Amino acid sequence: MYQDKTLVCKDCGQEFTFTAGEQEFYAEKGFQNEPARCKECRDARKANRRNGNGNGRRELHPAVCADCGAETQVPFVPRDDRPVYCRDCYQNHR
Repeated sequence: MYQDKTLVCKDCGQEFTFTAGEQEFYAEKGFQNEPARCKECRDARKANRRNGNGNGRRELHPAVCADCGAETQVPFVPRDDRPVYCRDCYQNHR
């Protein structure tokens, strides 16, 4: 039913194959759009999202816990209008 298709990656411009098996998987999952990126660019994009800065490590920012006052580090820039908790206090607030 499905046949391999050649697509062009929107990031790197290289051609890649959208295999019949991948098309079947997309259909089973209900995905409506074909992939826009090759596997390498998809993987790089996922890594950048997961790490936040693309260098393989999360950037941590200093903060003071709103409950216990301990100094801690968080993977986001703290804002004055939102409380920040250390790991232990955060578990109590979940």
